[in-house]
Amino acid sequence: MSLGDTLSAARTRLGDASLEFRCCDTDFTVQMTGYRADAAAERARETALSLEAELDAFDTESAVARLNRTGHVENEHVARLVRRGLEYDERTDGVFDIQQGAVEHDLKAYLRGDRETVSATFETGSVRVDGDRVVTETELDLNGLAKGYIVDRATAAAAGPGRHGFVSGGGDMSPPTGPIAVESPYGGSRPLKVLETDWNVATSGNYRRERDGVDHVYDPTSERLGARHESVTVVAKRDCMEADALATTLAALPLADALERAEAWPDLEAFVVHDGVFRTTEGLDAHVA
Repeated sequence: MSLGDTLSAARTRLGDASLEFRCCDTDFTVQMTGYRADAAAERARETALSLEAELDAFDTESAVARLNRTGHVENEHVARLVRRGLEYDERTDGVFDIQQGAVEHDLKAYLRGDRETVSATFETGSVRVDGDRVVTETELDLNGLAKGYIVDRATAAAAGPGRHGFVSGGGDMSPPTGPIAVESPYGGSRPLKVLETDWNVATSGNYRRERDGVDHVYDPTSERLGARHESVTVVAKRDCMEADALATTLAALPLADALERAEAWPDLEAFVVHDGVFRTTEGLDAHVA
């Protein structure tokens, strides 16, 4: 083997890889460094797209769509999301409620421009999980968990000895390998904060998807549609799925309630932009560059 071939083989085994692709109706990025970084990044991409096909409620062939259509499905990923969703329903006193699939569909149709009004009806029903089998009497909304879960699983697919990196999907990110800028809801190049953390990150709010004051966030306890804040960013130790769920939860709550709940939640910090004013939990500074 020539010197050139040896160097080429070394670059293949040890190097940097970056992939960008569309998933979950947003931009995903995979960054990997180290042993077989290219192959690892591709595994992350394939994992993300495969899970999207199973978890996209608006794809009639997905496992979630079959669940909402028939009332039952056997799928390990859906079962994991439902278990976590039921946990958060209890821990947030019903603010995070996966039993509002009909509301999710009405909101998405309105935001896409497929209908001119929102006629959201909040309903509940029995939901049961037994192993990988889920049975439900009502349509489920797993959207507040799915993107974070996909980020978690894609990150795990790319992990390995001699390699490090992260996966980012539309504001949801596995622990970053360096400082990251959190964009302002008001636009411009100046970030809200620069985070340096080994926890997971997620952002929600009313600036990403909005039409005539209506966005994708809702509070089933008050039957109110729309986020109450311009932006909510959460850093969570547990995983990106938790960061995703809590960012959505806090975005739906009044300011005082959001901050109180964030302060009380173990291994979680947050900052909220409300009416142009920036507020944080007490421990957030430990995660700021």
